[in-house]
Amino acid sequence: MSHPYLEVTFRQGRALAAYLYLPRTSRDRSSRSVVASPGLVVDYTSKGKPIGVEIISPATVSLSAINRVLRDIGAVPIKRADLEPLRAA
Repeated sequence: MSHPYLEVTFRQGRALAAYLYLPRTSRDRSSRSVVASPGLVVDYTSKGKPIGVEIISPATVSLSAINRVLRDIGAVPIKRADLEPLRAA
């Protein structure tokens, strides 16, 4: 996968959690997880490559907080439109 994409888990019509998949190969697996900021957890491979961001509380996490974490890990920031699935319900 060469582009980030967002997967959202809904419960009773509300976004319960989300996962932002970062560019990775099909062999990349999460080896450790690090809390990057309140409500955001970054998953890393055993070699330290960031492969995803868990959005634990979508209703309370802002675009700027997500982009701050993405910049900190060397990933490309996302746009407001990329988070639209979180606001859809």
